[in-house]
Amino acid sequence: MQNLVLTPTLSHYPLPDVDTTGKVFSNLTPAELVEHALRRKEGFLTSTGALMVDTGTFTGRSPKDRYLVSDEKTRDAVWWGEINIPFDEEKFDQLLAKMKQHLANRDLFVRNALAGADPQHQLKLKVINTLAWHNLFCHNMFLRPTREEQKHFQSDFTIICAPDFQADPEVDGTRSGNFAILNLSKRMILIGGTAYAGEMKKGIFSVLNFLLPHEKGILSMHCSANMGKDGDSAIFFGLSGTGKTTLSADPHRQLIGDDEHGWTEDSVFNFEGGCYAKVVDLSRDKEPEIYDAIKFGSVVENTCFKTGTREIDYANRSLTENTRTAYPIHYIPNALQPSVGSVPKNIFFLTADAFGVIPPISKLNKSQAMYHFISGYTAKVAGTEMGVTEPKLTFSACFGAAFLPLHPTEYAKLFGEKMERNEVNVWLINTGWTGGPYGVGSRMKLAHTRAMIKAALDGKLEFAPYQVDPIFGFMVPKICPDVPYEVLNPRDTWENKTDYDQTAQNLATAFRENFRKFEDFADEDILNGAPLK
Repeated sequence: MQNLVLTPTLSHYPLPDVDTTGKVFSNLTPAELVEHALRRKEGFLTSTGALMVDTGTFTGRSPKDRYLVSDEKTRDAVWWGEINIPFDEEKFDQLLAKMKQHLANRDLFVRNALAGADPQHQLKLKVINTLAWHNLFCHNMFLRPTREEQKHFQSDFTIICAPDFQADPEVDGTRSGNFAILNLSKRMILIGGTAYAGEMKKGIFSVLNFLLPHEKGILSMHCSANMGKDGDSAIFFGLSGTGKTTLSADPHRQLIGDDEHGWTEDSVFNFEGGCYAKVVDLSRDKEPEIYDAIKFGSVVENTCFKTGTREIDYANRSLTENTRTAYPIHYIPNALQPSVGSVPKNIFFLTADAFGVIPPISKLNKSQAMYHFISGYTAKVAGTEMGVTEPKLTFSACFGAAFLPLHPTEYAKLFGEKMERNEVNVWLINTGWTGGPYGVGSRMKLAHTRAMIKAALDGKLEFAPYQVDPIFGFMVPKICPDVPYEVLNPRDTWENKTDYDQTAQNLATAFRENFRKFEDFADEDILNGAPLK
């Protein structure tokens, strides 16, 4: 009988042991996990040596099946609603007991891992998987303890992930057979019915989004970050399709991380030990760092082979648009290790405005920064989602609403405090359309966007002449090195100025309507960042 202890570090959260008649494989190397995955027919090797896997029915997260246990710790602190769905304590205990019974005769892959590159704020994890490739994913995505750290490792949070375990909604209190449930008091995450590995990564991100701001005053952020040769850090916020990963990948700057970070009094640190990048239409020309990172030890999800080969067909969307790869951060040549940088000097909000009215670069004051941080705006265009036939407004609070246990204004106030204390420049960058909306105008040139970001980072916009955007109130530079001046004012790029004015006004109205649900919680400082008209 193999005995797997699930007791967390904190003794006042006792949990019974899990017994299994199967084998327990602890802290295996990537090579060993790949061997197990191939033997168990969980995936295939690609021509580059990466492990190709399918996640089955779920090729992304299932937000409506994500729950947070409502108890004394969370009841009055969590922002309850469609994002944070309350789950009963007794139902959690009942489901945990059923999962332990389910694991009692299975082989298990167990891993010690860390979340948080800053040792003062690390979360020590015990990850328990029924799939070898899931354990490889966690090896790649979380930080890896040293041999010395392994000797005395005491976990304080546990993930149990069993895709082949289905809940019974009528008995267990779930909406369907699949679920991801966070219990902050018992320090556990239960995941069942889904093989999408991102549920584990985002589950821990949600945990840190509660613990760090609520208990330590550290701002947790859904962003990428890099650092220049002079030690100047930059942060890039942006929803899917805005260029967050692309624009933070700079051969002249070190990558701190591509997705999840914390901002302390004196640093920005990566939560993760790897990258989880989209690979749809990937090529070496467009994304050389990501392309070359897909090698032995990496995992690629829901991709397909080119016919008759083991070469990945990155253009194939037959399984999903959300094709991804997971690899350790040291697979990126200019990755900073440990992944801890200085406090940021520049912050970039990235939006792909499909309506063509947001300036390509604008400088925001503190109120505007907090307002647009809460708004988290971008737009989806035809072809990106089923049923989307025209530009579709998307607002995601703090550029990551799906992972926020606290009310968005809590993060925004903390953001404003840190921005003011550190004299940070905040820029709004439109990577979307210019010269008109989607279908009329054209996509902003990547070369121009890179030039604008470089100018901001190099301080070349500090003394540039500015003009105020009459609708949104942004400060818009009139000149920028290596960017045609006529590109900088979006109204000048439209043939019909009246159409521009109306479209811009419509977008400003949409911002105001979206913000109504936050108004009762927002202070005057935040509300002053709203559009002028």
